[in-house]
Amino acid sequence: MASGLYPPTAPAGSALDNGYRQMYNLGFPEAHNTFREWKAAHPSDPLGPASDAAAYLFAEFDRLHILQSEFFSDDREFKLRSKPSTDAGTKQAFLKQLDECERLANGALSRDPQDKNAIFAKILGLGLHSDYLALIEKRDLQSLNIMKAGRTLALDLLARDPSCYDAYLAVGVENYMLGIKPAPVRWVLSWTGAQTDKEQGIRELKLTAEKGHYLQPFARLLLAVAAVRDKDRNKARDLLSGLADEFPNNQLYKRELARLR
Repeated sequence: MASGLYPPTAPAGSALDNGYRQMYNLGFPEAHNTFREWKAAHPSDPLGPASDAAAYLFAEFDRLHILQSEFFSDDREFKLRSKPSTDAGTKQAFLKQLDECERLANGALSRDPQDKNAIFAKILGLGLHSDYLALIEKRDLQSLNIMKAGRTLALDLLARDPSCYDAYLAVGVENYMLGIKPAPVRWVLSWTGAQTDKEQGIRELKLTAEKGHYLQPFARLLLAVAAVRDKDRNKARDLLSGLADEFPNNQLYKRELARLR
């Protein structure tokens, strides 16, 4: 477990862990119940509402079939994608949890500016918000700005504790997603301070996929998508097979495996 990243009341195998497993296994009502119980028992922990927000986001991803390799492996399809039909109630609940995460994290940091759990909760919240804006609302510029804010916090956290492996996801996603853009676009993005090194992004995603905690399965899925883009079908199959075995109720992994076969 990453030192100092998780609250001392959330050891490996905790209820918070169980909520993430339920979420990755598409048990969204169960995940919400688990996270709400965690919030009731730990009302000052910002990771509680951040985790509940994650469950809302992943439920929307599943409903809208967003996390499919064909969506990410075709640049033209991604660029021309239509704006999905959002669910107003889910969006309201999602943003409410992000606001609560920000409030609790800021409160914790006002008491201890080095509180790693609060910093990570802010990083997670920013990443979730960035994903919602880009993949659901198609607001790419706003998403990029929030992604950069999360990356800045993640780099600061990792500079002080490189063992906070979940935080590498925030840096790796930016490097990979922006690194696969055409060279002129990467050059322009570099003016803004954006990280655009694809290979570095893969290395950072691997750290979360191999040593991460809450975000490990998501990092493995992103690496599978990257392998599909790079025409490395064997690596993609290995990653998706492991995910399908670990989360048998998640049909996404099985569908993508069938597509590769």
